[in-house]
Amino acid sequence: MAQMLPYKTLIQVDRNAHTALHIQVCNSFITLITNGTLQPSDILPSSRILATLIGINRNTVKLAYEELINQGWAESSERKGVFVLSRLPILSKTSVPSSGKKNSRQEAFIWTNNFKDAVPGDDLQHTRLAIDDGFPDVRLAPVDPLMREYRSLSRKFYGKNFLKYGSAKGSEHLRRSLANYLSHTRGLHCSPENILITKGSQMGIYLAAQLLLQASDNIAVGVSNYVFADDTFKHAGGRLLRIPVDQQGMDVDQLEKVLRNKTIRAVYTIPHHHFPTTVTMAMERRAKLLKLAKEHRFAIIEDDYDFDFHYDNKPYLPLASIDHHHNVIYIGSISKTFAPALRIGFMVGSPAFIDAAAALRQLIDKQGDTLLEEAFAVMFDNGEMDRHFRKSLKIYRQRRNAFCELLKADLSDKISFNTPEGGLGVWAQFDKKTNLVKMSEAALKKGLYIGNGSFYKNESFDTNALRMGFASLNENEMTEALGILKQVLH
Repeated sequence: MAQMLPYKTLIQVDRNAHTALHIQVCNSFITLITNGTLQPSDILPSSRILATLIGINRNTVKLAYEELINQGWAESSERKGVFVLSRLPILSKTSVPSSGKKNSRQEAFIWTNNFKDAVPGDDLQHTRLAIDDGFPDVRLAPVDPLMREYRSLSRKFYGKNFLKYGSAKGSEHLRRSLANYLSHTRGLHCSPENILITKGSQMGIYLAAQLLLQASDNIAVGVSNYVFADDTFKHAGGRLLRIPVDQQGMDVDQLEKVLRNKTIRAVYTIPHHHFPTTVTMAMERRAKLLKLAKEHRFAIIEDDYDFDFHYDNKPYLPLASIDHHHNVIYIGSISKTFAPALRIGFMVGSPAFIDAAAALRQLIDKQGDTLLEEAFAVMFDNGEMDRHFRKSLKIYRQRRNAFCELLKADLSDKISFNTPEGGLGVWAQFDKKTNLVKMSEAALKKGLYIGNGSFYKNESFDTNALRMGFASLNENEMTEALGILKQVLH
């Protein structure tokens, strides 16, 4: 019966493939056995017949059968031939789903999907022209010097040690360099023991959430907030308490009222260039937030993802820099200021908290890329990173000004906004008649990617607005992009 199978079509060989022909034939038979087409004790075609059917040498077929037997899929009987191993379990033939719809077939095993409503992040690797969320221009990043340091380290005799397992906290060299950098730029005095290197700020948010929150613990967040942070806290079992955000940042007076009736474990805040609205928290609110944290013994997760880009005056010091009672967990990112795909971030906290975060990090990611971390450390030490930040700051200030001027000149009837003091994007309020979903779809047809505003919405925040990033566009590109947007909106 097995010899009647259409082996000429079932077994295909590729003479140009790197895999040997006899291994290709062997693997094809394994597939036919495991999908139920061939059953235990079925006889396989003779080597002569199969060689003729699929157009290969008979000795190649013999080698394939020997491999099948050696691997335990087949057995040989003298003068009778080669058979599928009789001791194998009987497998039902794989059925093809009757419906062509995605996920129409029942899952093979039971699992819990807590991410059905997750909002996917933007894939901008294949877009030529995009008004993004507010990302750096990767063309400005000193990637060549970074890769030069990377290659140099890999060739040195001591650099080979960086290819071994290292500390889950990350490169000690980079932690020392960051401690020095944070002290000089933010007035944040810490030691390498206070720092954990992460793969971007998102990993820091996740680790903090897992350590701070248990089922039904309250965490205070902004009414408008970074959606991936919200989802991270929910995944950890936290209950989100929404606190209003106005032009002075999170309303700490409202938080104080909430604290009269509820116990919270943490406050998540982005005091510098709040996401998505770009507002900066007033200093008196910062001081009061720290006072409440001390009195009520909750943690403050301070997400300071783009501190380095502030244009009109010197940026406020982070909460962590003026926290004298160790309530702040400070999270920052090099990815957001250098290039998003180079996943380097950091978390600063008490040594005990950082030790615990490092132990948890090992469960999901043993360690980071030590060579890359060492290369970044050299870039901090030799001043390359500082030069990059100063150069980028100048360029992004010019781009912010040009972008805002174009918005005012061409789209003031459709968009209202405040010129941001810092950050890499403008929080743009569209008139109520504008359908952002249709706008996004129409722009894409003309070659422009722009979001549709859904990323910023939550159960308490639903406004016809989106962040319009200017930093990744040079002036010619932003003129073209906003020209397309003008066509679409008018």
